[in-house]
Amino acid sequence: MTTFHLSGYPRIGGKRELKFATESFWKGATSEADLQNVAAEIRRANWATQHAAGADLLPVGDFSFYDHVLDLLCAVGAIPARFGFQAANLTLPQYFELARGNATQFAMEMTKWFDTNYHYIVPEWHADTQFSAHPERLIAQIREAQAQGYAVKPTLVGPLTLLWLGKKKEEFGCRIKTLMPKLLPVYQQLLQAIADAGVEYVQIDEPILAADAGKPWLEAFPSTYQALAQAPVRIILGTYFASVAEHAALLNSLPISGVHIDCVRASEQLATFVAQLDSSKILSAGVVDGRNVWRANLRQIVANLQDAKAKFGDNLWVAPSCSLLHSPQDLALEEKLDAEIKSWMAFAAQKLVELGNIKQALQNGLDSIQAVLAASDAAQADRASNSKIHNAAVQARIANLPKGADQRGAPFAERIKAQQAQLHLPLLPTTTIGSFPQTTEIRQARAAFKKGELSAADYDAAMKKEIAYCVAEQEKLGIDVLVHGEAERNDMVEYFGEQLAGYCFSQFGWVQSYGSRCVKPPIIYGDVSRPNPMTVYWSSYAQSLTKRPMKGMLTGPVTMFKWSFVRDDVPLSQVCKQVALALNDEVLDLERAGITVIQIDEPAIREAMPLKKNQWDEYLAWACESFRLTSTGTANSTQIHTHMCYSEFNDILPAIASMDADVITIETSRSDMDLLTAFGEFKYPNDIGPGVYDIHSPRVPTEAEVEHLLRKAISVVPLERLWVNPDCGLKTRGWTETIEQLRVMMNVTHKLRREFGAK
Repeated sequence: MTTFHLSGYPRIGGKRELKFATESFWKGATSEADLQNVAAEIRRANWATQHAAGADLLPVGDFSFYDHVLDLLCAVGAIPARFGFQAANLTLPQYFELARGNATQFAMEMTKWFDTNYHYIVPEWHADTQFSAHPERLIAQIREAQAQGYAVKPTLVGPLTLLWLGKKKEEFGCRIKTLMPKLLPVYQQLLQAIADAGVEYVQIDEPILAADAGKPWLEAFPSTYQALAQAPVRIILGTYFASVAEHAALLNSLPISGVHIDCVRASEQLATFVAQLDSSKILSAGVVDGRNVWRANLRQIVANLQDAKAKFGDNLWVAPSCSLLHSPQDLALEEKLDAEIKSWMAFAAQKLVELGNIKQALQNGLDSIQAVLAASDAAQADRASNSKIHNAAVQARIANLPKGADQRGAPFAERIKAQQAQLHLPLLPTTTIGSFPQTTEIRQARAAFKKGELSAADYDAAMKKEIAYCVAEQEKLGIDVLVHGEAERNDMVEYFGEQLAGYCFSQFGWVQSYGSRCVKPPIIYGDVSRPNPMTVYWSSYAQSLTKRPMKGMLTGPVTMFKWSFVRDDVPLSQVCKQVALALNDEVLDLERAGITVIQIDEPAIREAMPLKKNQWDEYLAWACESFRLTSTGTANSTQIHTHMCYSEFNDILPAIASMDADVITIETSRSDMDLLTAFGEFKYPNDIGPGVYDIHSPRVPTEAEVEHLLRKAISVVPLERLWVNPDCGLKTRGWTETIEQLRVMMNVTHKLRREFGAK
């Protein structure tokens, strides 16, 4: 019998029940027992859905109150000693403090999970880091699923990937040479506890194999898995997000029961593993896309699996390409999507059904799913030819771009003089990243407007009131380059997607970004263009309230496609350039309206990079060209900013410099300005604003902390090229803490201006 399994499922609930329960608990409005009850109901519903679709082995360990990597750190006793907590008796409030910080400790760092938009909590490694096994929470969830009658397969991040993901507190080799000998016995204890709970299979994920892990990491696989194989449980080693075909021989040699590979991102590797993997091992083929919303081509998938089925027989398993954590939960909830476009889609619940059908076809032949197959074929054919997808004018505009269309009119050295002559900014100019608190009043007004309970005039007045307040508070603080606060925006990608042709939107297509933060990505289904101005009205109104420069705020083309569910029928480079030219129309309209500072955010530029380094140059060429296309045709005196956050940039700094933004702002506070060091060593040529405090925590930094960071920045960036700003947008913060945080930032800035002789 073909086995259908999965490694993870959306954990926030179909209508974000976990988000609301968690935030209520944080506010003290509900008890821990209330939160635990909501979590248990989400797990129950998820398992029931998976079982009903025909899944044979259900995932455990995929549910988390905040992050699965943080959960694993708790399970192996590797929480940072600086918090003073004991992993053996860690409370739920303490668990949240690790992720969110507290009055005395800054939060653990976050960064993107490989090339996804999910943020994980970054382990903090030291040579003297100690480990201890604490499997109780995982075992409790195993018992919970078993009590409901399910066979389970826990999923753990593997020990090599866990060490690789951590912060490099020591030299490169210490994590393998120093930490692995201490970590492996703890993993063995976890696996023994899982086996004692009556579990046969465990999936241990090592996605570093898809990410060009270095030689020391590869060489550590045999000894690591020899040690893990001593536990009385069968190990499926999971990989995803790119091909691991080059490691097929290594994986075949390991003492494991099977391998999971991603046959969506890297369909070509299936043939390699059919040829090289021993038929006594399990080959788990990830054939349904765990990261996008499009229906699977069932006929093609079943055909592609025939050679694997012939060789492996019942040892061929089917699964999503990766955890369905990255997929919206249930398309059945969507009542407002265009019916034709909806017919091309599948969310997590529908992907389960697809996998159940693939399992049935492999076992009983295509005739056993004839009706389902006909519907799949019809959806594929309709999507390929539908007129809603194709716009000849957009395609012609891309095709006819003149040579040099992506270049500014003058080099930075000339542009910055023109900009300074116009803006008259002081030494260490201050700004914010764009968003200000999205208050209850803002959300209520937006919801009422969408429901038709608030007129357009009243909504307009409500947003203008919020913008006026935001501008006034920034002027009181003395910030140099203001923002309008983005009160009218629901999300930095969704807001723009709603106004662009070629995009559509779900009602409940939420996915987790980090913790209780959920996003509802737009869906790019066709050619992209901008029918009308999107931000000019609000930015112009904000500029009318102040004599200080008002910064226009846009989301860049890479982030617009990366944080969307993007069409998969054309190259990403084409999608990106289409979005870039739509944004260029907006930039030029902002400039004509008198907005001469325009920020085009690209936080996703790093995470959108292919995991394989041999594909980087091609990606960076079209991604950076697309960014430059957004500002083509602007005057030298128009200052273009960009913002990037929670990514490592050291290895792509030449590409970032080639984007040629006049000012770049980056997240640096959680890393103690470590990220900035690379910019200094590279001698980044344009202006730079390193974040001086962490916006993901309500904690107000001390002036000493901000001064420490700014002085570190001054030591690596020329003073005349340095800006002062928070790490990121302030959307998730409250107004009281925001003003206090910004006041600290401004106090330190004024102190340093006096010290360095600024007027």
